[in-house]
Amino acid sequence: MKKKLIGRTKEYLRLDKCMREDTAQLIIVYGRRRVGKTYLINQYFRNSFDFKLTGMYGKSRKDQLQAFAAEMTRRSREKNKVPENWTQAFEILREFIEAKSTDEKIVIFFDEMPWLDTHKSGFLSAFEFFWNDYGSAVDNLVFIVCGSATSWLVDNIEHNKGGLFNRQTCKLFLEPFTLNETEEYLVNKGIHWSRYDIAECYMIMGGIPYYLSLLDKELSYLKNIDYLFFRKKAELWDEFDHLYNTLFSSGESYISVVEKLSKKQSGLTRNEISEKTGLAENGVLTKILKNLVDSGFVRENRFFGKKKKDTLYQLADYYSCFYFRYLKENRGRDEHFWSNTLEAPARKAWAGIMFEQVCKDHIRQIKQRIGISGVLSEQSSWYVKADKELGTSGTQIDLIIDRRDRVIDLCEIKFYSDEFVIDSDYDMKIRNRMEAFRRATGTNKAVQIVFITTYGVKTNMYSGIIQKQVTLKDLFMEADDD
Repeated sequence: MKKKLIGRTKEYLRLDKCMREDTAQLIIVYGRRRVGKTYLINQYFRNSFDFKLTGMYGKSRKDQLQAFAAEMTRRSREKNKVPENWTQAFEILREFIEAKSTDEKIVIFFDEMPWLDTHKSGFLSAFEFFWNDYGSAVDNLVFIVCGSATSWLVDNIEHNKGGLFNRQTCKLFLEPFTLNETEEYLVNKGIHWSRYDIAECYMIMGGIPYYLSLLDKELSYLKNIDYLFFRKKAELWDEFDHLYNTLFSSGESYISVVEKLSKKQSGLTRNEISEKTGLAENGVLTKILKNLVDSGFVRENRFFGKKKKDTLYQLADYYSCFYFRYLKENRGRDEHFWSNTLEAPARKAWAGIMFEQVCKDHIRQIKQRIGISGVLSEQSSWYVKADKELGTSGTQIDLIIDRRDRVIDLCEIKFYSDEFVIDSDYDMKIRNRMEAFRRATGTNKAVQIVFITTYGVKTNMYSGIIQKQVTLKDLFMEADDD
């Protein structure tokens, strides 16, 4: 029986289905760097491949072909010359497959495939020809391609217009762990923290398995963060540079975009990004934004009632947000920074902002808790600027759930260390916000307040304004399948 992976049940079932098919399978596995793509494939197949090649970052075609020849020698147990080009290499791979003449599945795994496609290497065209001319007709062949450079896989494999057009039979996009899966992973490591601490840890690392694997069960949450991020030459000291420069060919432009996004948590429009970065508002910027969204680093945050051109792009990668907020200018200055700033107001403000992001990443759990899992809905945000002539102040709502049943949920989100108390001032603030939303949008739908907070809202004379509550416990639920 295959070893069960935490949080990857659906992916296991999908791979099971591929292995039962009686036709050739081309499987694409992609997702953010460090999310566990290679680990998933290695565990599922128990590291038992007929042939496996891993691309090397920044190496030449010659180096990659030498690695191919070395692996072929190991697998075939015959001395193989280094092929002159990728066309020749795939011809060798074809002969290797044909020599097996077995009805058993033949599993080929090309890991970090985007790194094999070096400048003018001819790799992609050679792979296209191999699969279109031969591989797709070998009924027992399972060919897995994997890589962290999601944009390359999407553009060149998934959306390929040439020999690979409509050829992939399965695509698996690995998402980070949810809070539920993160808790399960930590418990499996012998780490037993409060859900409050796990949530704060999630605000820093997200549900990235590699980052979570570095946590030490002998240390508290605070000491772990100090050790992994603020200690000199810590494990995640230079992660940021590796994260972007190894994924995108023009890393500087991507870093410029995410840095500007980090300065405005609610997000920026495409036009604002162009103005702040100096990048022309053309196809290049379009591609950068698309690649960042496809890779999971940036979220498209729709603005309520507006057209697509008004879409807000929001930095969605937790590590990147943490890097710009705390690491970029603070490396090595205070090795106990996280422990020493526990009660700092700025730290609490950061937690409040990041908790909003956690909620957006757990919208399925929120919908499940308030009983609308089966109701078609859209998520968006909204704000209105202050108007001196009308005497109105500016207001913002970071999460709106616009439901097909003609109800709009305005979500109030608070990360708090105790039950949240609504007093007369806050009650008035909520009522003014609802009225401003109704007036500015002209909606005729029912508008209600959903309060999302750590430990709920304390019952008092003002708490009746809340129609539904969602707590941290609810966000840790395992969401129902769609």
